[in-house]
Amino acid sequence: MINEDHNFLGITSPFCDIESAAVAVLPVPYAGGVSYGYGAAEAPDAIINASAYIEFYDEVLKKEPYLMGIATVAPVLSQNSPENMAKAVASRVKDLLSSGKFPAIIGGDHSITSPAFFAINENLGRDIGVIQLDAHADLREAYDGSPMSHACVMARIREKNPYTLQIGIRSMSAEEAEYVKLNNVQLCTIYEFRKNTFNINKAIDSLPDSIYLTVDLDVFDGSVIMNTGTPEPGGFVWDEALALIESIFYKKNVIGFDVVELSAASWDRYSPFAAAKLIYKMLGFKLSSEVQRRGFDWPERPNGSIF
Repeated sequence: MINEDHNFLGITSPFCDIESAAVAVLPVPYAGGVSYGYGAAEAPDAIINASAYIEFYDEVLKKEPYLMGIATVAPVLSQNSPENMAKAVASRVKDLLSSGKFPAIIGGDHSITSPAFFAINENLGRDIGVIQLDAHADLREAYDGSPMSHACVMARIREKNPYTLQIGIRSMSAEEAEYVKLNNVQLCTIYEFRKNTFNINKAIDSLPDSIYLTVDLDVFDGSVIMNTGTPEPGGFVWDEALALIESIFYKKNVIGFDVVELSAASWDRYSPFAAAKLIYKMLGFKLSSEVQRRGFDWPERPNGSIF
């Protein structure tokens, strides 16, 4: 399952070995759910390629998170239907969980999130919250005739799981807004976030302890991520988003995450690098939060599952 020539961070053995790694990076180069800009299928490769230029040392944590072992497994290859793709994603995530790996999933479009989450939810057998960082509510029943569009991912999740929190939203339909109102959905627009009229800490605290985190890169301002499938002006700047994400990892037990919706393009080297650094930062937050939560030492080399 490992491609030793194409690892996240460009790391080599033993730090990329699946047997001893704590983390498994799962690329999902799928774009079957997009509705506007294209390039999501090329995003995992672009992000992994860019990650080879990231410094291993985290200047905030003052540690090197890669020492826990980060294996990059073979991508989930395109299937002949959205339903088959969802089954393939779920199957691969279950395999990683059964081997004790923390799943870090690189999309691909946002439609990959629901099968990944359902696989984790089924594996754990307990209530799990979902925190979505996104410019869009993604609460449509269907879009362009498809209930498996990237515009429907949170609608699909909420059919089976009410424990959700959506942050950074700055684009939704009237129908989605009505759904939010009728169903008391915890949704914080970017306007409410910056005006401090939505109690983020209270909302996070209200969720189950175990959290799946999905980050649609269009949650960021265009100065951070220039090219996404459905860009919206006015998103999070880098430090603003990192402070929020860090707080989520320390408040909750994040049990997996995905980063989706980059539109890879030959003219844009900045966005894949920013996405790769975001993923590494998130893995650092995960490791640091577990060190704090469980009181073990920072690893000096990979030693299997530590989460």
